[in-house]
Amino acid sequence: MKRIKKWLPPKISLAVSLVALVFLVMLLSIFSAGLIAYLLIQIGILDLEGTASPSRAISIMVYISIFMGVVIATLLSRRSVKPIRDMMKATEKVSQGNFSVMVNGSFVFELDALAGSFNKMVQELKGIETLRSDFVRNFSHEFKTPITSISGFAKLLQAGDASDEEKQEYLNIIVKESERLVHLSTNVLNLSKIESTEIISEKTIYCLDEQIRLAIVMLEPKWSDKNLHVDINLEDGIKILSNKNLIQQIWVNLLDNAIKYTNNGGVIKVGLWRSGQKATFRLEDNGYGMSDETMRHMFDKFYQGDTSHSMAGNGLGLTLVKRITKLCEGTIKVQSELGKGSIFIVQLPLGLNVKVDNNALNNSDPERQIFDESIGSASNKP
Repeated sequence: MKRIKKWLPPKISLAVSLVALVFLVMLLSIFSAGLIAYLLIQIGILDLEGTASPSRAISIMVYISIFMGVVIATLLSRRSVKPIRDMMKATEKVSQGNFSVMVNGSFVFELDALAGSFNKMVQELKGIETLRSDFVRNFSHEFKTPITSISGFAKLLQAGDASDEEKQEYLNIIVKESERLVHLSTNVLNLSKIESTEIISEKTIYCLDEQIRLAIVMLEPKWSDKNLHVDINLEDGIKILSNKNLIQQIWVNLLDNAIKYTNNGGVIKVGLWRSGQKATFRLEDNGYGMSDETMRHMFDKFYQGDTSHSMAGNGLGLTLVKRITKLCEGTIKVQSELGKGSIFIVQLPLGLNVKVDNNALNNSDPERQIFDESIGSASNKP
């Protein structure tokens, strides 16, 4: 038996299986009809010696063959259509919201491929359902928390029995939570707009290195408060043709994340250089790093590796970065290890053929002066 299985092909096509099924039904029908006729002759029910026996025998053989063919075809068809019946039952379960169902493969090429595609579809649906549930839960949490804080402290102010110092504290919290809501609403609107965008418009030529410098300056209060050392190595004069506002969101979100998840007194390294007709941006920090689970979901909407929500954020920054990078036909790669920091590498096509001019922007440039002054003042802080 093992030799026969070894000789037979592991998979056959649907056409071959149908032909084999018909042939097997015919063969078994004839064999079983002959066997039954022989038994009938042996017990004397069928007598071939009389004059009418041949025609009677032929009629009986035909009837027996038809009957046995129907019986055998019914039995074999139940076996052959079992994969299709299983898939019908599985489809019914999936339509009811059960995404844990799986179907087994078949020795028929087409049915086996169909089963594989079905199982893959169910896994994708399961993932989408999980993301949807997480999105609703996280979205509700991110909106409910600041609203609850605003409402609670507003009621305390309304009671009128708080001191002037307490009133100022409550007002500061209300302002902070209001800004958090505004930031969340802005990110949601930006993401919604970007997700519905397929072609980048309003492209302009500008210096990418200066844009990154200004992003660092914008976030100077944050990294200065944590006494972070920002090591900057940007190649001058890298020009790009793209939507300036969209690209700006990449640098701001990545830098903001690095600052947020780096311990006080840590180091952030920012690099930019030209690689052929692409610009390569590298951001490295020695902060908390990410686990494998966090890295698998870090680009999902509202996903936060910090489940305690002790860090301020809404889980949309990296989602925006990923979508904008893809929209710009760029790539983003991440290397991270828990407790050892993270490295983000973004590559964007320049979109035009330009020669690198190191003197394109010199130290007399107003934006460069703003950057240098900000870095200098921050480094002089105790």
